Amino acid sequence: MQPGSAAPEFRLPLLGGGEASLGELTAPGPVLLAFFKVSCPVCQLTLPFLERIHAGGGLRVYGVSQNDAKSTAAFHREYGVTFPTLLDPESSFPASNGFQITHVPTLFQVEPGGAISWRLDGWSKRDIGELGARAGVNPFREGDAVPEWKAG
Repeated sequence: MQPGSAAPEFRLPLLGGGEASLGELTAPGPVLLAFFKVSCPVCQLTLPFLERIHAGGGLRVYGVSQNDAKSTAAFHREYGVTFPTLLDPESSFPASNGFQITHVPTLFQVEPGGAISWRLDGWSKRDIGELGARAGVNPFREGDAVPEWKAG
Protein backbone atom coordinates (compact mmCIF):
# COMPACT_ATOMS: atom_id res chain seq x y z
CA MET A 1 0.00 0.00 0.00
CA GLN A 2 1.50 3.30 -1.10
CA PRO A 3 0.55 6.95 -0.50
CA GLY A 4 -2.52 7.76 -2.52
CA SER A 5 -3.99 4.28 -1.99
CA ALA A 6 -7.17 3.69 -0.06
CA ALA A 7 -6.42 2.04 3.27
CA PRO A 8 -8.29 -1.21 3.87
CA GLU A 9 -10.95 -1.00 6.56
CA PHE A 10 -10.48 -3.15 9.64
CA ARG A 11 -11.95 -3.69 13.09
CA LEU A 12 -9.50 -4.97 15.72
CA PRO A 13 -9.40 -5.49 19.48
CA LEU A 14 -7.65 -2.82 21.51
CA LEU A 15 -5.00 -3.68 24.08
CA GLY A 16 -6.77 -3.16 27.38
CA GLY A 17 -10.26 -3.88 26.04
CA GLY A 18 -12.76 -2.79 23.45
CA GLU A 19 -12.23 -2.61 19.73
CA ALA A 20 -11.94 0.01 17.03
CA SER A 21 -12.27 0.31 13.27
CA LEU A 22 -10.03 2.36 11.01
CA GLY A 23 -13.00 4.58 10.14
CA GLU A 24 -13.55 5.33 13.82
CA LEU A 25 -9.86 6.11 14.34
CA THR A 26 -9.63 8.52 11.41
CA ALA A 27 -13.00 10.26 11.88
CA PRO A 28 -11.52 13.03 14.09
CA GLY A 29 -8.42 13.47 11.91
CA PRO A 30 -5.30 11.75 10.58
CA VAL A 31 -3.70 8.87 12.45
CA LEU A 32 -0.35 7.17 12.26
CA LEU A 33 -0.58 3.38 12.25
CA ALA A 34 2.62 1.66 13.39
CA PHE A 35 2.66 -2.05 12.55
CA PHE A 36 5.16 -3.87 14.76
CA LYS A 37 6.26 -7.12 16.35
CA VAL A 38 7.64 -7.18 19.91
CA SER A 39 10.72 -9.25 18.94
CA CYS A 40 11.76 -6.84 16.16
CA PRO A 41 14.89 -4.82 17.08
CA VAL A 42 14.01 -2.02 14.65
CA CYS A 43 10.52 -1.80 16.22
CA GLN A 44 12.18 -1.56 19.64
CA LEU A 45 14.18 1.39 18.27
CA THR A 46 11.27 3.10 16.50
CA LEU A 47 8.32 2.95 18.88
CA PRO A 48 9.82 5.07 21.70
CA PHE A 49 10.32 7.89 19.17
CA LEU A 50 6.73 7.47 18.00
CA GLU A 51 5.74 7.73 21.67
CA ARG A 52 7.41 11.16 21.81
CA ILE A 53 5.44 12.24 18.73
CA HIS A 54 2.22 10.91 20.27
CA ALA A 55 2.92 12.65 23.58
CA GLY A 56 3.26 15.97 21.74
CA GLY A 57 -0.42 15.74 20.81
CA GLY A 58 -0.07 16.88 17.20
CA LEU A 59 -0.60 13.45 15.65
CA ARG A 60 -2.53 10.52 17.05
CA VAL A 61 -0.45 7.35 16.95
CA TYR A 62 -1.87 3.82 17.10
CA GLY A 63 0.24 0.71 17.31
CA VAL A 64 -0.84 -2.40 15.44
CA SER A 65 0.78 -5.33 17.23
CA GLN A 66 1.32 -8.66 15.52
CA ASN A 67 1.59 -10.30 18.96
CA ASP A 68 -0.79 -11.34 21.71
CA ALA A 69 -2.02 -8.99 24.43
CA LYS A 70 0.34 -10.26 27.15
CA SER A 71 3.48 -9.88 25.02
CA THR A 72 2.33 -6.49 23.70
CA ALA A 73 1.63 -5.16 27.22
CA ALA A 74 5.09 -6.28 28.35
CA PHE A 75 6.65 -4.54 25.33
CA HIS A 76 4.77 -1.33 26.16
CA ARG A 77 6.04 -1.38 29.76
CA GLU A 78 9.63 -2.10 28.71
CA TYR A 79 9.79 0.59 26.00
CA GLY A 80 7.57 3.24 27.63
CA VAL A 81 4.81 3.09 25.02
CA THR A 82 1.48 4.60 26.10
CA PHE A 83 -0.27 5.21 22.79
CA PRO A 84 -3.29 2.99 22.07
CA THR A 85 -2.52 -0.29 20.40
CA LEU A 86 -4.65 -2.60 18.29
CA LEU A 87 -4.05 -6.35 18.28
CA ASP A 88 -3.82 -7.91 14.84
CA PRO A 89 -4.73 -11.56 15.60
CA GLU A 90 -1.79 -13.86 14.95
CA SER A 91 -4.08 -16.53 13.54
CA SER A 92 -4.81 -14.48 10.41
CA PHE A 93 -3.25 -10.97 10.64
CA PRO A 94 -6.28 -9.32 8.94
CA ALA A 95 -4.97 -5.74 9.14
CA SER A 96 -1.35 -6.61 8.31
CA ASN A 97 -2.45 -8.65 5.32
CA GLY A 98 -4.89 -5.93 4.23
CA PHE A 99 -2.07 -3.35 4.31
CA GLN A 100 0.26 -5.83 2.54
CA ILE A 101 2.84 -5.71 5.34
CA THR A 102 5.95 -7.68 4.42
CA HIS A 103 8.17 -6.54 7.30
CA VAL A 104 8.01 -4.41 10.42
CA PRO A 105 8.02 -1.72 11.45
CA THR A 106 5.86 -0.27 8.72
CA LEU A 107 4.17 3.07 9.36
CA PHE A 108 1.21 4.59 7.54
CA GLN A 109 -0.41 7.97 7.99
CA VAL A 110 -4.08 7.57 7.15
CA GLU A 111 -6.34 10.56 6.55
CA PRO A 112 -10.07 10.89 7.29
CA GLY A 113 -11.86 9.04 4.53
CA GLY A 114 -9.14 6.38 4.45
CA ALA A 115 -6.49 7.70 2.06
CA ILE A 116 -2.89 6.80 2.87
CA SER A 117 -0.82 9.99 2.81
CA TRP A 118 2.59 8.75 4.05
CA ARG A 119 4.46 5.48 4.50
CA LEU A 120 7.76 4.39 6.03
CA ASP A 121 9.26 0.91 6.06
CA GLY A 122 11.91 0.30 8.70
CA TRP A 123 13.70 3.22 10.36
CA SER A 124 14.78 6.51 8.83
CA LYS A 125 15.98 9.20 11.22
CA ARG A 126 15.28 11.87 8.61
CA ASP A 127 11.71 10.67 7.97
CA ILE A 128 10.91 10.30 11.69
CA GLY A 129 12.29 13.81 12.23
CA GLU A 130 10.10 15.19 9.43
CA LEU A 131 7.05 13.33 10.80
CA GLY A 132 7.72 14.87 14.20
CA ALA A 133 8.12 18.34 12.70
CA ARG A 134 4.75 18.02 10.94
CA ALA A 135 3.26 17.05 14.31
CA GLY A 136 4.99 20.00 16.04
CA VAL A 137 7.42 17.80 18.00
CA ASN A 138 11.14 17.14 17.85
CA PRO A 139 11.27 13.40 18.54
CA PHE A 140 15.02 13.49 19.20
CA ARG A 141 16.72 14.58 22.39
CA GLU A 142 20.29 15.61 22.99
CA GLY A 143 22.30 12.47 23.53
CA ASP A 144 20.04 10.18 21.50
CA ALA A 145 22.34 7.88 19.58
CA VAL A 146 20.29 6.71 16.63
CA PRO A 147 21.29 5.42 13.21
CA GLU A 148 20.36 7.27 10.07
CA TRP A 149 18.66 4.22 8.56
CA LYS A 150 17.80 0.61 9.38
CA ALA A 151 15.78 -1.87 7.35
CA GLY A 152 12.75 -3.44 8.99
